[in-house]
Parts: sequence; C-alpha cells; structure tokens
Amino acid sequence: MVALARKSLLHGWRRFLPATLAVAFASLMLLVQSALLLGIFGSASIYIRTSRAQLWVGYPGTQTVELGRPVAASAALRVLLDPDVERIEPFDWLDGDWRAPATRGAVSVFISGIDPRPDGLMFAKALPADLRAALRSPGAVVVDRADLPKLGTAIGQTAVINGRTVRVAGVASGLRALGGVNVITSLATARRLSPDGQSTDHSAYYVAALRPGASADTVAARVAPRSGDARYAVWTAGDFATRAASYWFFETGAGAGFVLLGGIIFISGALIAAQSLAAAVAGEIPEYATLRALGVGRGELRKVVLEQACWVAGAGLALAMALMAIVVILARTQDVPVDLNAATAAVCALAVTGIVIISGLVAASTLGRSDPAMLLR
Repeated sequence: MVALARKSLLHGWRRFLPATLAVAFASLMLLVQSALLLGIFGSASIYIRTSRAQLWVGYPGTQTVELGRPVAASAALRVLLDPDVERIEPFDWLDGDWRAPATRGAVSVFISGIDPRPDGLMFAKALPADLRAALRSPGAVVVDRADLPKLGTAIGQTAVINGRTVRVAGVASGLRALGGVNVITSLATARRLSPDGQSTDHSAYYVAALRPGASADTVAARVAPRSGDARYAVWTAGDFATRAASYWFFETGAGAGFVLLGGIIFISGALIAAQSLAAAVAGEIPEYATLRALGVGRGELRKVVLEQACWVAGAGLALAMALMAIVVILARTQDVPVDLNAATAAVCALAVTGIVIISGLVAASTLGRSDPAMLLR
C-alpha cells in the first residue's frame, strides 16, 4: 500500500499540489510566528543573555531588568564573601530622554552603566574590547546600529540625555531592547546622567561570575538573604532570563495577542489543507472504485489515503523549512529579532502533521462513494 500511495501521488501530483502548498503555508506561518515570538520576547532578557554573569543580585520581587530598584552595596559584599564567587560588579540601569537634532522629538532610552574593563561581565558577548575601551571616555555611549536612524544621529556625533551631552563612540549588534533603545555607557557616565544623582554605593543590580565548576543554583541558595531580610534577592542568570521573558509574555498581554494571531493563521491554513486534500482524494474516486472491484477493502484504501496525507505533510514541511531559512536570513539582515530553536520547530512540525493526518481521515470518509458499481455508469 505504501508503494501504491507513493505512485498515486507521483501520477496525480497536480491534484495534491494545492494541499502540499497549503501545508507549506500553514507551517511557514506557524514557524514565522514562533520565531518572532521567541525573538521579540527573548529580547527582554538581552541584558542577561549577552553577559557572562551567572548570578544577579537585585531588588526583591523584580520581574524584569527594566523594573529594577537601587540595592545597597552591602548586598554585593555578602555575595562576594562566598568562596565560589570569583568576582562581582555593579550594573546601573535607568531611564533617559534622548534629544539629538532639533527636527526630531525626544526618544525614550534605557541607559546601562557597566564596568568598561576588557574582562567586564555585562554585555561581554556583544561588546568587543575596542568598544569597551571607548566607553572609558567621559560621556561616551554605544548603541545598536539598527537604532541609529531612530535616534537621529551617527557615530561620532553628540546628543543630549537628561540634559547632559553624550557622544556616540560606536555601534554594536544584538543590543536592541523590547520597548525602547538601549544606550550603553560606563558606570561613571551613567551616574552623571542620572536625574536624581544616583549614589555610588547603590546600583540597580550586582552581577557575579563564579569559579569554574561551581553550581549557580547552589551558590544562589547559599548567598540568598536570610528569612525576613527583604533588602535584596539573588537569581541565577537562567532563572532571571526566564522571569523577564515570562513577565513580558504573560503580564503585558502582548503574548496572548501573538498566540491568537498565530492560531488564526494556522487554523486557516489547516482548513485550506484539509479541503485541498479532500478534493484530491475525491478526484481519484474512480481509481479507488477500480481497486475495490479488484478486491481491495475500504480499510486498505483508508491506509492509502493516510499514507498520502503523510507524504503531503512531509513535502509541505520540507518546503516550509527551506522558506523559513530564507526568511530568517532576510530578517537578520534587517535586524528583525527572530529566534527559532530545534525544539520549537519540532513542535510546529508535529502540530502540522497532526492536522494533516486528521485531514486525511476526513478525506478518507469520501471513500464511501468508491463503489465498483459506479464504473458501470
């Protein structure tokens, strides 16, 4: 029956082409939605994912980096005293108001004050050594290259943040934030840009690197504040990244909108695929009637239809994956945040395959019309 299903597909490929294209469309839309979902909400943890820090110390109850509050330096001292903590450094985060050309309005920016040393932890995976060195100059800032048009400035030009003059010392990639523009500065510059004159013994966060072989979960549990001490909290980098992405996905309502839109597109494509597959099977009713006359039972014919559905699903998914690779390449050249991992792609493929098999079962119901007597009409 497998050979029969395959030969039938090859012989009547024009009938099954619309179903294959419908499967490819539904799969591509689902993959694109998933990649955008992961990319956009993954940018909420850009500060964590681009850094080498394994522990984050911040204000208790903080859901995402943007909601941080100043924490006393005494919290960092308690963490640093742990034998498995190799180093710790402050990370300042504050809001800013960017003003460049008079022809453009103000732009809300997120200011990240980091240690600019070459071995600094924050943005270690995004900022090369030359850009970190450039941040040592007073008033120097680094932004994502895709944000330059939004800021209305260029490398080497100056702008004003919170009434203070800054200079764009360079640009990097992978710094785009969710809901604003990331501006990277040194700790000294960030504190000068703070509208309330932030104290040097308070920072929004303290980030720590551990000694090789140390368990982040074990150290986090060991340095966590004692019961009743609400001055600070400690998270591993993985936990804090998940916490930030979950906040933007579930608490803001944006995630539900993405899921709803993706569901509508997917269901529409699945319905088109089901109709196309049913039409293809209906077009082969005379052939199935001939097989019935030769003694092939309806159960065997249903297996043929299901095998055809699986072949259609496989071809559609292969086409969708090839198109998705092109979409990802184009998106990244335009700095569109997309992220698609193997697990997500596998879930999408299973969902599409399940829908196509169900469509095959629906299409198989038309085999009731494949009575050998129809050949005599």
